[in-house]
Amino acid sequence: MTAWNARWRFPLYLRIWIAVILAVGALTIAFGWLWRVNTEQAPTREIILRDQAGEVIGHNRVRPIRSPGQGIEFPVTMVDGREITVQLPPRPRAVGEGPAGARQWLPRGSTGFLWLLGIVALAVAIGSYPIVRRLTQRLEDLRGGVERWGEGDLSVRMPEEGHDEIAFLARRFNHAAERVETLVNSHKSLLANASHELRSPLARIRMGLELMVPEPSPRARDEITRNIAELDQLIDEILLASRLDARESDIGTIESVDLTGLAAEESARAGAELDTGDAGQTVVVSGVAKLLRRALRNLLENARRYSDGPVHVSIACDGRRATVRVCDHGPGVPPAERERIFEPFYRLRGASEREGGVGLGLALVRSIATRHQGSAYCEDNQGGGACFVLDLPSEQM
Repeated sequence: MTAWNARWRFPLYLRIWIAVILAVGALTIAFGWLWRVNTEQAPTREIILRDQAGEVIGHNRVRPIRSPGQGIEFPVTMVDGREITVQLPPRPRAVGEGPAGARQWLPRGSTGFLWLLGIVALAVAIGSYPIVRRLTQRLEDLRGGVERWGEGDLSVRMPEEGHDEIAFLARRFNHAAERVETLVNSHKSLLANASHELRSPLARIRMGLELMVPEPSPRARDEITRNIAELDQLIDEILLASRLDARESDIGTIESVDLTGLAAEESARAGAELDTGDAGQTVVVSGVAKLLRRALRNLLENARRYSDGPVHVSIACDGRRATVRVCDHGPGVPPAERERIFEPFYRLRGASEREGGVGLGLALVRSIATRHQGSAYCEDNQGGGACFVLDLPSEQM
């Protein structure tokens, strides 16, 4: 049944073109019928014949009869009972009135009029074909692109020419395809980097086990404990990153969260200085408390890891947006890399040897901000170093 449908299925452009032809044909038949009816029911005219003295010698009230090539004829009844025919021949062409026979090709009479309508219908059918074909060609190109994309070629993009519905559909397809390609590449990068990052603590654990013979030293025991904690942190952050990337996953209960209280708790835990502004107002946002806490903790741990001085945290709200800034006094982030540091497992040059950190902290911060309709970015610190900003929609209006 499917093969039969595929064999007898008409392409879209043929269906549209046939619909145009049928519409023109129906109009042709309708106009021809109306013209014939109008001709057959032409209004009657009064014909009067007079002699030289002005007396009426013939009179009748009849409908005109059109004879192809002979003009118009009127039957007239004479006073003596005879019937004659009065004929009005076609108007002769004047000298210089166009070339001879210039309009002889035009059809005459009711049949000729139908032929003329048929010629017009044929011209419309021929002229509409390239227009319909051009319109549906873009749909076929879009269909081909979707099929190639569905077969695995995620780099397929459609031309966005025009301002009609097809162009809008192409733009939406390109946006969705780009989003899917980005997510797939992100997951591939995540898996590749995760396997690489897991090798280092595993190698250190293996070496520590070899050094435990015959009796483990306190230093070896501490090293193994630290590596196990690093592995646990890495696995935990990979799982959280995967859940945040999956839009349909349940990230927790959405509730009103006291962002000021969270920032105060995490700042005290990390030994950072908190500034809530002159008014010291409480900033409330809508979100998942444990995820927002995780974002603040990652920012504070990142700042403490790279800062050469105290870490400063400030929180503010302008009525619609709540902003948390975590500023350090470290080496700062070059402008060219302020976006790349939010990629999974990306580290600045020379940072991979530092103690702690697996390169997922800032990526998780941005994912958490995105899931809360917010953003996360990096900017310069006026006193030297870098400021990481967490921007979220506020419930205070």
